Order: sequence, then C-alpha cells, then structure tokens
Amino acid sequence: MSSSVVWRPDAALLRESNVARFMVAEQIAEFPTLVERSIAEPEWFWDAVVRFLALPFVEPYTRVLDTSDGIAWARWFVGGTSNAASMCLDTAPADQLAVVWEGEDGEVRELTYAQLRTLTNCIASGLAARGVKQGDAVGLFCPMIPETVAALFAIAKLGAIFLPIFSGYGADAVAVRLQDANAVAVVTADGFTRRSKVVPMKEVADAAVASVPTVHTIVTVPRLGRTDVPGTPGRDLTLAELTALGTDEFAAHTVPSEHPLFVAYTSGTTGRPKGAVHVHAGFTVKIAEEVAFQTDLRAGERLFWLTDIGWIMGPWEIVGTLANHGTLVLYDGAPDFPDVGRLWSLVARHHVNVLGVSPTLVRALMAHGDAPVRAHDLSSLRILASTGEPWNDAPWRWYFEVVGGGRCPVINISGGTEVGACFLSPHVVQPLSPCSLGGPALGMAVDVFDDDGHSVRGAVGELVCTKPWPGMTRGLYGDPQRYLETYWSRYANVWWHGDFASISADGQWFLHGRSDDTIKVAGKRLGPAEVETVVVALPQVVEAAAVGVPDELKGEALWVFVVPAAGVEPTDELRRNIAAAVVDALGPSFKPAAVRFTDALPKTRSAKVLRRAIRSVVTGDAPGDLSGLDDPASLEAIAAAT
Repeated sequence: MSSSVVWRPDAALLRESNVARFMVAEQIAEFPTLVERSIAEPEWFWDAVVRFLALPFVEPYTRVLDTSDGIAWARWFVGGTSNAASMCLDTAPADQLAVVWEGEDGEVRELTYAQLRTLTNCIASGLAARGVKQGDAVGLFCPMIPETVAALFAIAKLGAIFLPIFSGYGADAVAVRLQDANAVAVVTADGFTRRSKVVPMKEVADAAVASVPTVHTIVTVPRLGRTDVPGTPGRDLTLAELTALGTDEFAAHTVPSEHPLFVAYTSGTTGRPKGAVHVHAGFTVKIAEEVAFQTDLRAGERLFWLTDIGWIMGPWEIVGTLANHGTLVLYDGAPDFPDVGRLWSLVARHHVNVLGVSPTLVRALMAHGDAPVRAHDLSSLRILASTGEPWNDAPWRWYFEVVGGGRCPVINISGGTEVGACFLSPHVVQPLSPCSLGGPALGMAVDVFDDDGHSVRGAVGELVCTKPWPGMTRGLYGDPQRYLETYWSRYANVWWHGDFASISADGQWFLHGRSDDTIKVAGKRLGPAEVETVVVALPQVVEAAAVGVPDELKGEALWVFVVPAAGVEPTDELRRNIAAAVVDALGPSFKPAAVRFTDALPKTRSAKVLRRAIRSVVTGDAPGDLSGLDDPASLEAIAAAT
C-alpha cells in the first residue's frame, strides 16, 4: 500500500474545521500534539470534548474516569446523570431538518427536530402506557426509516435498553437476540422493499416472538401500508394505536452515566452472538466526538452512511449526527437499484455533505465505470468516509478521484461493535495517503503488538488498545467472563481486537484483515487482504477473497475465490495470470493452490466478506453463525465455483 500523500487540508479546513477550532479553544498549535496529549491525558481530553460540543448533563459528573475495578471495567463521567435522547434532541433548533428519508420506491419524507421530538415523545409515552419501564429491553427490528430514529430515542428516553436488530434477519436470528436480553417489546415494520421485492418484517417478528414469552408488546410501523398484516389481539398495536395511548410531551428519564443505552449483537464464529453493552454518556460523548472531529460534520450539514440499524454504524450515524445538530439522511433500499447510479443520484438529490460506504461496495460500483457517477452533481460532498474492510489501492483512488473529484478526504475509520466507536481514523487536518487509516483516533491508546506483546513498527502485528475509552462495551450482556476471555486474555490489561495492522515508517496506519482469517502456509503467515489487494488490481477482477484450506504438507494451502469483471470469461489463462500476480507480489511460497471463479462472495449486509463461510464450504466444516449473511445464495455460488 502506498504511503505517498495525495490529499492535504486547505487553509479553510485548518481554520474552520471542528477539530481545528477545538485546538484553538484548548491552545494547542499542532495536531500531533493534540493526539499525544489526548492519549496521555484522557480525562482532560474527554472533559474538554463535553464542554466544546456542549453535550448536556443534568447532574455534572464529579470524575471523568474511574478504573478502580480494573481497566476492563472502567467507568466514565462518574456521578453525572443524563439521557442520550436529551443530549441529541433537546438543544437543536426546532425548525431545522433532523431526518431526510428516501425509500427504494422514491418516496421522500422529512422531519424537523420539533417533529422528531414530538414523535419520540408519543412513542415513549405509548410504550410507558404499555408497561415498558426503565431497564427493560426493547427490540428495534426496523428498516432505516424516520420512525426507527424516533423509536430509538423513545426507548432511550424511558431509560429502557434498545436492541438494534438487522432488518434482514430471519426469525431464529431475531429470536436469539430477544431471548438473550429478555426483551419485553418489539418495534418493527410491516416490511420494506429490497430490489422491489417485499421483505415482510412483521411475519418474521411474529415467528421470532413465538419463542420469546417475555415479549408482551409488538408495535408495527406501516412502512408499506399493507392491509394484510397479521396481528395478535392484546399484544399487537400499530404505530398510530401506540401513539394514541401517549402524549406529545414526555420528560426523559434522567439516568446515571453508566446506565445501559443499548445492546449491540455481533455474530461470533461459533456459539451464540455476543451482546456488547453500551451506555448513555460514554457512547454519546464518544460518537459525537467522532462525527464532529473525524467526519467534520457541522450543524445543519447532511450525513448519509449506507448501513442498517443492526450494524454499529446505524446507532453511530443516528447519535453522532443528531448530537451535532446535523441532518441525517436515510435510505432503506439497495444502493444499485433500479440502476447502478442510485447511490450517486441520492447523494445529489439530497445534497449530502458527508458520505459513508464500505470498500466492498465501492469495488462493486467501480466495476460499472465512471459514467454513473459523473452523471450526477456531487459538488455538495465535503467528506468521504468508509469502514468495514481494508481498502485496496485502485478502489480507494476511484472513490477519492471519481466520486470525490480529488477534493474530498477519505476518512477511513476502523473500530467495531464492541468498541462502540473507532480505534483508528484520519482527521481532516492531516495529509492523507491512499488506503491509510491515518493514525490513532483522538483519545485512543492504540498500538501494534507482536505475539510476545512487544510494540512493533514496519511489520504486521495485532491491533491493541492499552487504555480505556468512553465508548467501550461495558462487558457482554449476561456474560462477563466471556468478555474478559474474548478481549482481555491475550495480553495483560490490554484490549486485543483481532485485527492485523501495521505502521509505516512515516507513521501511516494500515489494516490487513482479521487475525482469525490468518493464512499460514508452511509456517509463513499472511493476511487475506495482502493477497486480495494483488488480485483485485488486475483489470479482469472485480472482487476476491483469499482463505487458508487445510493441507497435509504445508499446514494450509492458499485458495483464492475471484469474481470476474463483467464480460470477462473465467479461463485457465486468467487463472494462471492471477496465480502469477500473487507470486510476483508475495513470492513463490504463496502461490495459490487453487484459483476458483464465482458469481458472488458471501457478505454481511454491511458488506464484510465472510471468509470463514467460504472456508467452511471448501472444508465441509460447520460455518458458525451465518445470521448476518446478506444473500444465502452466495454460498451456493462458492460451492459451484470452478
């Protein structure tokens, strides 16, 4: 990966960006100094963030950080009381747009902050009338629509705990999450459309709740206006019936800083999903800081991140945008439907200022060429952002040059569901190199360790964090021992994240994929991203996934699955060329034992490639949790790969 600088901040960003103004307020002249001080003095930094962003606490906290129970159980903003809903909704101008939504069918709706507050209050008071109380868990099984935002904040206002659940899950996956949290209610929709096909969410919710006896209320939002939605008397209400029970005035429950806000489930390779617990003050402060300082969203500007409420970027964009008094743009359809220019037309139509997508999506859209992008006026864009997977050079440059016109920085962030935020991120006051993650996010004491726990530079190692941060999970729901074993057992008092990372000589950070996806060929270790970067650089290839397959001689053999570009025939000559490119780049030890052509790679809805699922198809082993798989037919494509 290149470390050459291709973008530098102009004078306006160095003067007017949120992070630049914060530096002036704190009398810090150089950005590297801010990074160093934010890591060395986290209590100073996070207190300064709260003041700078004017995030309201009802009772001021008396201590920023308490690690008396150990770093793994750190507590933030101790003694303070607040509510995430109040922090996000109560201080914005009433007539400012809070949410702009577009459906796959082209319908558009807008809510001002006043209208969003009213809807939030009606839902909160309606849920209260149904017996939902502080500490109860409520499933949020909805597409990305305005009512999802209102329901999220309504649950928060009650001091209840929302469970964001991926809108594409089947009944079993929904049930597992509701059961784990002992949910008492579910907010869902009658459905939504995906490539014009109806996804009937209410039926899925009904099937899930059949095995969750703690659920006493299901609320259905009429996204499609269906007249054939099934219902159970006494348990089921439409949104209108719920809000009729309530009132448009509802005071948020003031809760301690460490009160749970939501439980975000992340799929494990085996066993039940892990429920990462996030809290009112810590999550809100951290995410508000990220959206302000990393994506530089300013009051009144529009942010759109193509995601789902079930992925951490759903709560991230909702909380972060509204805590900064921005306008959240939502879309609940496919990004390339009814044509490959849909995403770009949406950005142009709604004057999006900050756009967030995954590298995998960029690779897919890039295959259709520049014309669909250039057909739309994207001049409103100031910031490009990404997360989800490591970048390859060519797609990053296409995103930067074609989508952003070479004028918008690519804020490539990396964190995770359990992180509740990001460890690594560029900032708009820094020069940027292709594919780079910039460096440590502010206040994040990240490092790269070798197997023995020593800090390394110029080599691939494990991404770790040596100090706590406000957005970190407060354990795994109902399973504190699993939390300690998963994140804190690899190195003493150090968070082990499970990602491979490296730091170049000039201080640029790069990710190299999950360390549990590591491929070991004859004792030599490499990350799949190293192979995939080489393969997708070939013009005949759109996507690639590299996996290690058991081999008696070498321990593991390298297999590469390739999606050819449109119109490219999967020939033996192309197979040989792909293998030769890998050898040229990585050496003969890593010559692929097999190159297979496929129509699709298995991915989550957030566009992460499920390499373990690919490996399981090849080996016949159990694939683990596949509840996040976007298209089950992609596994059939892997099985049929030639």
